[in-house]
Amino acid sequence: MAIDQHAANLSDVTALLVDGGYTGQPFAESVRTLIGAEVQVAKRHELHAFAVMPQRWVVERSFAWLEKCRRLWKNTERLLNTSLQFVNLAFLALLLRRY
Repeated sequence: MAIDQHAANLSDVTALLVDGGYTGQPFAESVRTLIGAEVQVAKRHELHAFAVMPQRWVVERSFAWLEKCRRLWKNTERLLNTSLQFVNLAFLALLLRRY
């Protein structure tokens, strides 16, 4: 799934929080031109000591929530779009449990 395919749905996004693997000016420039959002990189602590970083905590917490869904433990789907829809359903189920 490419960002340019969903630019109309992402028009309200102002900041994109990414992992350290997405560092670099070309990625940030392409996101800025496609949807007009700023890229924020949540890097780990350089000393490899435990430190709670609020931005990174949001990403890790989201992954932990997804790991609670049994269907997502192993990717057995034949189509990538099917896997993506199960991730969306998992987040919807989490959202519905909160309210």
